Amino acid sequence: MNNSQLLYSLVAILLMSGSGISKEKSAVEKPNIIFILADDLGYGDVSCFNENSKINTFNIDKLASQGVRFTDAHTSSSVCTPTRYGILTGRYNWRSPLKSGVLYGYSQPLIKKGRETIASFLQKNGYQTGCIGKWHLGWTWNSIEKGIDNVDFSKKILDGPTTLGFDYFYGFCGSLDMSPYVWVENDMPTMVPTKITEGATGQHFWRKGPTSDDFNHERVLPAITEKAKGFIHQCANNKNPFFLYLPLSAPHTPILPTAEFKGKSGLDNPYGDFVLMVDWTVHEICKQLEKEGITNNTLLIFTSDNGCSPSADYIQLSAKGHNPSYIFRGTKADIFEGGHRVPFIVRYPDKVKPAVSDQLVCTTDFFATIADLLGVTYGDNVAEDSFSFLRALKIKSDLPVREAIVHHSIDGMFAIRKGDWKLELCPGSGGWSYPREGKDDAVLKQLPAFQLYNLKNDIGEQNNLQAEHPEIVKEYRKLLSGYIKNGRSTPGKPQSNDESGPWLQINWKDE
Repeated sequence: MNNSQLLYSLVAILLMSGSGISKEKSAVEKPNIIFILADDLGYGDVSCFNENSKINTFNIDKLASQGVRFTDAHTSSSVCTPTRYGILTGRYNWRSPLKSGVLYGYSQPLIKKGRETIASFLQKNGYQTGCIGKWHLGWTWNSIEKGIDNVDFSKKILDGPTTLGFDYFYGFCGSLDMSPYVWVENDMPTMVPTKITEGATGQHFWRKGPTSDDFNHERVLPAITEKAKGFIHQCANNKNPFFLYLPLSAPHTPILPTAEFKGKSGLDNPYGDFVLMVDWTVHEICKQLEKEGITNNTLLIFTSDNGCSPSADYIQLSAKGHNPSYIFRGTKADIFEGGHRVPFIVRYPDKVKPAVSDQLVCTTDFFATIADLLGVTYGDNVAEDSFSFLRALKIKSDLPVREAIVHHSIDGMFAIRKGDWKLELCPGSGGWSYPREGKDDAVLKQLPAFQLYNLKNDIGEQNNLQAEHPEIVKEYRKLLSGYIKNGRSTPGKPQSNDESGPWLQINWKDE
């Protein structure tokens, strides 16, 4: 054997053995990965998902025409923080300590130390990883002493994105309406805030709080977009592939389209203009990929973290003929379809042909799908609620597809969907729509404890069939009970849930 043959053999052995990775594919087969997450964008706001949309999302539509458009995709929760937890961990959010609601700007980290995320997983598999935008999963501010009024913004944060597998982070702690309003790059605030900005109301809503001089609410989305383009440029010609998680700040409140977008939607509503800014961001990212010559080998996913918020002003938009929830009942925060059914697009020109899929998909499925694509396995304590949807992309897979999905509302209410049937284990919306707990209690007391809908015949969830089909109610409650008790909904060794905090209010005594 000559020297070159010996070198080739050694390299082949190293590639096959890896470092604890049993099935890793070679680097040349690994695509770049971008996950764009809009904030509070409704299913009906995207014109290729809503034939009656009055907002022309030309660039998102173009993206859909080049990839697979999923019509039955859902977030794991109908609000922000829990969905983000599910995307990054592949685990249902209600298994975490957060059983209802969301985190805020000073909240402690939700993802526990040591839990594998899609970022840490990809990092171990040779990816350069970056997160740019809205984090909203908590981190530890460095405080002079206890209390949120004593944050030392001149010191690094702790337990942030860089401790969970991201090589690079640029963004802010919570939603754009949650203080403090400070950019953080990697672990360091970019500037110490010197002022307290007063809050705003209406569609411009944000909370009063510390604001640094380099933080301008109206310019946040353009800033995120530019940073993302810079990250792509930096990584484009590197030896290793990259993963960019791009959680946007829009069209969540404060609804602040920049001057060039004001009035552009023609809806006399800044929300429509803000949606067009999201569409512009998609265009800018796609244009950057083309500029770098890496479009074909980049898997790009676009979706939203939940349904549209009532802050969009559904009444005004309806008068213009536009419904952000399309044909679905409810809005952001609800257990109804409008709370968690979202636009979902996957483009990967090297491997995926344009198509429309009705495969049931959850945002937790990102983890398993990527691992399946790379041919890399992981342990039973990782991505417990993540199913691969490679088959829906017409890519070979030996893994089981998702047959059922658990939904979760802001109030911590549950629903479970399998096939045409959806069982909601609460009498009302579980969120902000009518009938709402705490506001419509007299009405709720008169309603059955559960709701059962056949979505094939009743996509608007109007005809509750729980009394007519007690056998389905029993079957679905038993299925949900098993998912909860086993700590997973995928095949594998049972795992533990994080039991701190209030647990779900479902009577399991007859199971």
